Amino acid sequence: MAANEADRAARRRRRQLWAGVLALAGLVLLIIGLTVADGVAAWVEVLVAILLLVASYAVQYLARRATVYRHDERR
Repeated sequence: MAANEADRAARRRRRQLWAGVLALAGLVLLIIGLTVADGVAAWVEVLVAILLLVASYAVQYLARRATVYRHDERR
């Protein structure tokens, strides 16, 4: 059971790391799209940034759900 707990914790940390990377990339693209880019490129960057931020939220949700709603094998 200890190995299973360690695996679950490692999986949660990996998901949180990927969520952070996606959020950072989304925020960078959003800032560039709103300040520097113009025309169609700006709209594409803003759309991709929003998609990355939504994906980041989904990954965080999955990581939290796996932590909060996990089955307790010790019962």
